[in-house]
Amino acid sequence: MATFVLVHGAWHGGWCWQRVTGQLRDKGHRVFAPSLTGLGDRAHLLGPDVNLSTHVQDIAGIFDSYDLDDVVLCGHSYGGLVITAIADRMPGNVHSLVYLDALVPEDGQSMFDTIPQEAVDEFEASTARGDGFSVPPMSGEQFGVNDQDLGWMNEKCCNHPIGCFNEPLALSGAHKRVGRRTYVLASGFDHPSTKAHYATLKDDPDWGAQVMDGGHDLMIDNPTAVVEVLLAQV
Repeated sequence: MATFVLVHGAWHGGWCWQRVTGQLRDKGHRVFAPSLTGLGDRAHLLGPDVNLSTHVQDIAGIFDSYDLDDVVLCGHSYGGLVITAIADRMPGNVHSLVYLDALVPEDGQSMFDTIPQEAVDEFEASTARGDGFSVPPMSGEQFGVNDQDLGWMNEKCCNHPIGCFNEPLALSGAHKRVGRRTYVLASGFDHPSTKAHYATLKDDPDWGAQVMDGGHDLMIDNPTAVVEVLLAQV
């Protein structure tokens, strides 16, 4: 039995992993796919004090509460920042890292440092037009979600605290001690940041890299292929 911790991306919640978690649990594995504070089934906790550190602590709390070790840790999109921070904090507890069409930050970077400036400007403007502390979600159409799941995905996504996007990470470099690191690029999502990560990492001997069919939300569009990648890390 392996242990998997799955970290969703911006505006999502633990709900987005259910097709993946179901398959993994059917195979006898232990799976955690929590909603980060202020999102999904914890949307009622949304507030101006929620930031990236809050979300890192959410996942660290899962590790600590359940005494997790030898974990396959997977992050989608924004979740790449969270899993990098966790691996940096507790590299001895992480067996492998999977970046699912995710952002791969460097020390001192925030999410806003990893995406185009025009996206930053739009997120900041939409926050200012709203409550002043949270960013309205991008649409499933923008993410390239399949037509059948488009309405469901748009209904489930909710505002994301902007403090998660502009808080920089402080990394010691310990996360690089995790022996297995894999990057998965979504073929159906044209984003300069994820494409640049893949282009760099596919030739890095310390990484595995592959392209998967589907839009940005691969765990919705292509859950069986995601499960296969995760099981390959065990």
